Amino acid sequence: MSFQANTEDSCPFQDALETFRFKPFQDMKEEDYRVAGFKSGLEIHQQLLTEKKLFCRCPAGRYSDHYHAEILRHMRPTLSELGEYDGTALMEFKTKKDIIYHINRETVCTYEMDDTPPFELNDEALDISLAIAQLYGCSMVDEIHIARKQYLDGSIPTGFQRTTIVGVDGRIPYKDRTIDIVQLGLEEDACREVSDTGHRRVYLTDRLGMPLIETVTAPQMRTPVEVAEVGEICRRLVRSTGRVRTGIGAARQDVNVSVNGGTRIEIKGVHRIPYIPLLTYNEAMRQWNLLRLRAELARRGITAETFSSRTDDVTRLLRKTKYEPIHNAIAEGKVVKCVTLVGFRGLLRWQTQTDTFFSLEISDRVRVIACLTRLPNIIHSDSQGETLATSEWRKVKKAAGAGDDDTVVIVWGDSMDAEAGAREIVIRAREATIGVPSETRQAFSDGTNGFERILPGADRMYPDTDLPPKKITAQRLKDIRATLPEPFWIREARYRELGVPEDCIGPLAISRYASLFEKAVTEWKISPVTAAVALIQIPKRLRKKGVMKQSDGDELELALDGFRRGLYPREGIAVRLQKSIDDGKADEAGDDSRESLPAPSLRQSFTEAVRKARHELVDSNFADGEKKFRWLMGVVMREFRGKVDGREVSEQVRAILEEVRV
Repeated sequence: MSFQANTEDSCPFQDALETFRFKPFQDMKEEDYRVAGFKSGLEIHQQLLTEKKLFCRCPAGRYSDHYHAEILRHMRPTLSELGEYDGTALMEFKTKKDIIYHINRETVCTYEMDDTPPFELNDEALDISLAIAQLYGCSMVDEIHIARKQYLDGSIPTGFQRTTIVGVDGRIPYKDRTIDIVQLGLEEDACREVSDTGHRRVYLTDRLGMPLIETVTAPQMRTPVEVAEVGEICRRLVRSTGRVRTGIGAARQDVNVSVNGGTRIEIKGVHRIPYIPLLTYNEAMRQWNLLRLRAELARRGITAETFSSRTDDVTRLLRKTKYEPIHNAIAEGKVVKCVTLVGFRGLLRWQTQTDTFFSLEISDRVRVIACLTRLPNIIHSDSQGETLATSEWRKVKKAAGAGDDDTVVIVWGDSMDAEAGAREIVIRAREATIGVPSETRQAFSDGTNGFERILPGADRMYPDTDLPPKKITAQRLKDIRATLPEPFWIREARYRELGVPEDCIGPLAISRYASLFEKAVTEWKISPVTAAVALIQIPKRLRKKGVMKQSDGDELELALDGFRRGLYPREGIAVRLQKSIDDGKADEAGDDSRESLPAPSLRQSFTEAVRKARHELVDSNFADGEKKFRWLMGVVMREFRGKVDGREVSEQVRAILEEVRV
């Protein structure tokens, strides 16, 4: 996905850059984001609910930390069809990572390890993706072409991901406008990262190759809250099909953000939609503040052409330092490098995000590319914390020839890593004179983000020669279209007209049980309220108790059917459902036994229950008749809940209160 950053060659932009400052998140208004030129789009990755993986026949959705073997690999970039290297691939190559894969033979095969050609595309996954693309109103492709997308971070052992486009130019309604769906793709999922320390990165391969769709929206969201709201619409739309996976990691959002004068920045792998507003706010603030930093550098006469730096080895100079990280590094035989940034005095303390400074931009680059993952990995002369002694800073600055207007940055590590770290310090500082570098960034739990890799370009995509094109016939699309659910917003409107409880409307509209609700209401003539409660509220309670699973749909249908046939009252649906799950079986079709008592016996039981509670009731000194009623209802329902209708119990209790007159 790509979009152009807005032009900055205008007086209004320059005026805004000089005067506008981001307020705290809770104080920002829509007008503030308009001034900054906030713009955002989404790339939503959603796993599909299939039995098998996308290009092999291994089972999908079977997760385990257990593994039978390890594989070590090193990644290297390949030339594109135009004879060029992708910038991201080159960056990953610089890290010199050992990539370790933990292999479980029950969830992967030789295809995932690139030792076997791919199987044909999983038709079940293709049908689901074609269905969802039509739900988005996309123009459908008539032929599937598989492409390879390079991934040299090791997340895919082959070094590339197989992907294809199934639909383009869709749209969804939002507020008083529509949001364009640029494209919907079908691709295979990557590995799960276990750890990433130094030059060693470890992955689990159980998720590898599972089918997922990528939904790409246009960058038409104008505030951080709008981004989350559009993401929620997309989430609910695909879930309404009942054919996507749910749970942690089943859906992940890549969020693209830019401001006036900035560029597209991609925040990767946001796994919860509620995190999006704060993340996008901080990224917009970061870009705005980086543009302000560039303006400050220009005011000091520092541009890309005039930028100057110097790198020195100061290991011997600091061999007696008491600053523990450097003291320990030198004791381990490591090297200490010093980078002088001419004219940068005070600028490493320039705020970028909430409670975050430009020094972190540099530290992140050193951490990711030089693999100096133990923090702190740099210190600098602008720092206000405890680092080197004042006398040591003076010695370092003198040795480096640094002036009063300069900033000195120190990095340490193995010889190769320290050298790489020094280079990255220089590169990132020079980029500050240009503006906002195009990057992929990692989401942090506090709502800020950090550098992950250089933003990939078109050079990483090329055709796959192992798989032939696949025709998509008009009849196939027609057959799929006939199975599509109506959009969830239409369902919600109808449910409100039917009087469905408000807390059931949203979940039911995207539930896999929505069709069962329609059957219960239209064919079985069950009250919409009763059907909705039985399908949404009761399963929710049982899942909280750890009794019911998402897959227990058959038990739900049988429980509703038993109620329809008069086998038990409405209160008995939950009892019968839990009992059938506990027993591991549902109602027998021929079981017409009713657990409610005949009226005389029921009346006698009620009377006995009230008489037993008589002394407690008198001792409680309830003067209010309604309190007596509620108390007695509680006593009786503890014994008869699920066996008789609550309304019948209420009538009997009121009658008994009149007779017994406690």
